[in-house]
Amino acid sequence: MRRAAGGAAVPALALALALSLAGCADDGGDRPAEPSDAADRAASAAASLASEASDVLASATAEAGHLIEEITEGVDVRGDVRLGTPRTDGAGRATVEVTARNTAASARSFVVQIDFTDRDGNLRDTVVVTVSGVPAGQSGRATARSTHALSGDVRAEVARAVRY
Repeated sequence: MRRAAGGAAVPALALALALSLAGCADDGGDRPAEPSDAADRAASAAASLASEASDVLASATAEAGHLIEEITEGVDVRGDVRLGTPRTDGAGRATVEVTARNTAASARSFVVQIDFTDRDGNLRDTVVVTVSGVPAGQSGRATARSTHALSGDVRAEVARAVRY
């Protein structure tokens, strides 16, 4: 089991809360929110909660994964997602290129949860990116960026990936 490292944020909790809205109407009507709307809200909420305590990070991450799996008509495609080498930007935030390969017969989008860890496997941050409108048989790219500065040897792994 991974441990939450000191100073880690609770963006996964924000992800869980935002993704839980995926089944709610986003305009007050009966129309369900689109999965991409939920991913956008999750990324926004994750950034705004970066200063929260880290003791709920592990359970929030598990909840986020559970909610991602519930995206209507989503397909688990973790094996179709590759990550580049994590780098640090000018603000000290970890970034990593995300490449999603669409093996479906038509254009699809992806929601990908990325876990940033230290070299010992301690969870430091969790972020969500959307790779939208990837044509059939092709790959799409996005960049995942940590919600706060991460020091030391930062690694990245695909925690969850759903194609819809």
